[in-house]
Amino acid sequence: MTHAHTHVPTPPRTRPWHGIMVATALPLREDLTVDYDAYAEHVAWLIANGCDGVVPNGSLGEYQTLTDEERARVVRTAVEAAGGDGDRVMPGVAAYGSAEARRWAEQAAEAGAGSVLLLPPNAFRADEEVVRAHYAEVARVGLPVVAYNNPIDTKVDLTPALLARLHGDGSIVAVKEFSGDVRRAYEIAELAPGLDLLVGADDVLLELALAGAVGWIAGYPNALPRACADLYRAAVRADLATALPLYKSLHPLLRWDSKTEFVQAIKLSMDLAGRPGGATRPPRFPLTGETEAAVRAATEKALAEGLV
Repeated sequence: MTHAHTHVPTPPRTRPWHGIMVATALPLREDLTVDYDAYAEHVAWLIANGCDGVVPNGSLGEYQTLTDEERARVVRTAVEAAGGDGDRVMPGVAAYGSAEARRWAEQAAEAGAGSVLLLPPNAFRADEEVVRAHYAEVARVGLPVVAYNNPIDTKVDLTPALLARLHGDGSIVAVKEFSGDVRRAYEIAELAPGLDLLVGADDVLLELALAGAVGWIAGYPNALPRACADLYRAAVRADLATALPLYKSLHPLLRWDSKTEFVQAIKLSMDLAGRPGGATRPPRFPLTGETEAAVRAATEKALAEGLV
């Protein structure tokens, strides 16, 4: 049996957590205060350049180093900059305490956001019962919750079986998959067919798009939104003639999203691309030496190839 190949258009974005949602880097002034005006302009620019929305207060937003007042204002700024369209804004609501994470979800709801992104408890190696209770508590706010699986940094692994239970509990609608193990996509689809898979690491974009991902919580579009949007849309259409050469060209940059220095790397690429990237708050230090040279060379090469 043969299947005729036809070009399928990108499916319309029907849910607030679908499409390219950029985990926005947060522009800081030289004195390391938040530049809200630059942030608002950056959010609007990303949407104007082919991205579907933004994820404020993710790891790239350095939320762990923000005061409560700063963190809340970042969310309000993002919703306003997205034209008041909260479906384009998915704030990160991670916190050590379940009550605190729930409060951040309530704040996101008050600001008009359409969904939230939630890490598992990560102050300790939480077991399954604790993880399920944590997600259930935040889900009570009523906003759709996207689980964030990052077992590398959090030491808590949202396995396909556990994701299926969280989805069965009614606690999550999707998962940002950052384990790097692309094989999990198929197991998640088998165990939880109604759970939406979102690409969680830039350097497995093509593999997870081909495996059925319906969104990308993305880092590198902060610097190169149009090239990344073209790549994502070709990948979800399974248009390999377009996607594969672009993916190969961008991969030397995309892989920085999975490295410890990803915040500094993406901000440096933004600076080179003429965006407000700038400094990071301690304990993150500026890149130096070979690391800085590698990011700089990869970014300059991409820009020279017209990837913007």
